[in-house]
Order: sequence, then structure tokens, then C-alpha cells
Amino acid sequence: MRFEGKRAVVTGAASGIGRATALRLANEGATVLVGDIDAEGGAALAEMSAGRIAFQHCDVTDAAQIEALMATADAGGGLDLLVNNAGAGGAREKIGEIAPEDWDRTQSLLLRSVALGIRYAAPLMEKRGQGAIVNISSVSAMGSGYAPIAYSTAKAGVLHLSKLAAADLAARNIRVNAVVPGFIVTNIFTSSVGVPAEQVEAVKGAIAAGAANAQPVKRAGRPEDIAAAVCFLLSDDAGFVTGTHLLVDGGMLIGTRPSWDPDMPGTMSALDAFR
Repeated sequence: MRFEGKRAVVTGAASGIGRATALRLANEGATVLVGDIDAEGGAALAEMSAGRIAFQHCDVTDAAQIEALMATADAGGGLDLLVNNAGAGGAREKIGEIAPEDWDRTQSLLLRSVALGIRYAAPLMEKRGQGAIVNISSVSAMGSGYAPIAYSTAKAGVLHLSKLAAADLAARNIRVNAVVPGFIVTNIFTSSVGVPAEQVEAVKGAIAAGAANAQPVKRAGRPEDIAAAVCFLLSDDAGFVTGTHLLVDGGMLIGTRPSWDPDMPGTMSALDAFR
């Protein structure tokens, strides 16, 4: 019960990583307010939580709705923990094709929302004497080829923002970190390409099967993997950790494929390298 007596806000919690994080926080004692545009999913999550989780509609592209979400948490007893998770795939076009308004919409959803979440949460945490914030970035922040350019740029911004905010808020006793997920099977893959609802689970199953070969850890990443990392960074176990990130990618960024896949041409063991 690491979070007994703590009050948390999680955005984008009606499904995927946000849902898993909200459930884990609640299971470890926190009272959780979740925000999402998916009213049905959010209400279902709250209903199954035995009163530990409450839902409020929140479109994180609307600053007033983010502020209202934090104010609700504060009115209910204060705000100690924040997870800025809400997001979607965003614009998929290449840099020479993307429309300006689509670029702006993607940055608003994935980066501006994180900045505003921190902005409206920080004064409320300061009243409590301390706080912890975790922002969800992505391996696409680390290089090209993992996601569309607008998404990747925004997630790189989230990573850097986390470090800058940690420095800015240190004097208020508020820690800020980021989690960098790898290939986690959630609805973001199906929703970003418009998969029909009746085919979502089948497509996710196929993605999961393929993901087992995408990195050294031979299985697809699960939302619960990210929730575990998030909750560590929010907890007192990470009380001496701020301004950094935790990579949770099954080893995806450990090196080029020949470095870890023995079936790839050119692979050599560490001993072979010195013979």
C-alpha cells in the first residue's frame, strides 16, 4: 500500500497504459481521479474500482478542462501525484506533406497537454508540501523510424520538458520524471489507422505476436509493464530520483538487431570480439 492517503490524477485512463496505471495506484491505496474523452471507458473503470477511482471528462487539448480536472482533485482532498498519459497517434504524414493544422493538433494533444498538466498541478502539490509527476514519452523520442514524425517530435519534447520541469519545481519539493515505453500493445495502434471496432482485438493479437520478435525480450509489452515503472517513480522508493527517465522497452534500444539476435548475419559473441 505504497500510496495510502495519496491522491492522484491520471489522464487518458479509459484504456491502455492509463487504465493499468490508475488500477495499480488504486490497488496500492491511492484515491485516483481519471480524465479522458472516452466517457464509457472511464465510467466503467470507476465502477469496477470499489470507490477508489472517479472519472471526469477531460479533453487535454482544452486548457480549461485540464485546470478543472486538477481543481476537482484538489477540492476532493488535495493532489499528490500526476501521470500525464493522454495521447493518440496524431498526424501520420511525412514532414513535406503534413498540414500545419494537423501538426498543431498533434503537438497540442501530446506536448502542450503535458506542460499544462504540470502547470495546473504544481501549485496544488506545493500546498501539500510535495508531489511527484510522471510523463509518458516514447522510444520514438530517441530516434527515427519508430513512429510518425509529428508524434516523435512531441514525445521528444515531453522527455526534455520533464527534465526542465524537474529543475524548475525542485524548490517546491516536486519531483518530475518520464517513462519511455517501447512496443506496448494498446489501442493506439488500431485507432491511429482506423481499424473497425469488430476487428480491434484480432489486430491487437496479431501485433502482439509480431512484437515478440521486435526486441530481445521475447514478448509484447503490456500496459502493466509501464504502470509498474510509473508507480515506482511516483513512490517514495524513487524519492531521490528526479529529472530523468526510465526506459521500458524490452531491450529494443539495446543495440542493432545483430547485437542481440543470434540468427542475424554478422552476430558475434562478446568473446568472439576479442579473439
